[in-house]
Amino acid sequence: MIQTPSFYTYFGKTYRVESTPDGGLTGFLLNPRTGEFDEKPEHVREVMRAMASSDISKVPEEKFVQETERARAYELKGAGAVFALYETIDGLYEQARRENRRLAPQESALIQSLRKRTFKMWEDELARRAAGEPPSFRAEPRFPEYRPPEEGASE
Repeated sequence: MIQTPSFYTYFGKTYRVESTPDGGLTGFLLNPRTGEFDEKPEHVREVMRAMASSDISKVPEEKFVQETERARAYELKGAGAVFALYETIDGLYEQARRENRRLAPQESALIQSLRKRTFKMWEDELARRAAGEPPSFRAEPRFPEYRPPEEGASE
């Protein structure tokens, strides 16, 4: 019997496995274009059977939260309190870069704390939206979606 939820990195994205009401399992993969978790049960067997590899790894919940928020902050832009906190995190990294130093332990702890907070804000936001409430913040992709050129097209 697997303990759920369980947390993974799956080809550079975070993936969460949860129990279903009927006793089965399903999985949710971070969508870097929306910041939401899309249900992707087709990956459950693959992550459950994966041996330690660089592409699929079981991770503690804390690392899952940190990796999820690192990806959201990098991949998304928007308005609202979540993005103000991402800017605060960016400012801490930028200050250390300007001073040509590593983050101080208290700065690292603050970043981890802020990421836990933004993760909770996302979870609360997605629950509100699922209940039919209007969004309290907006997010959009920071980078354009890659579309390969059509076959035979020349530049």
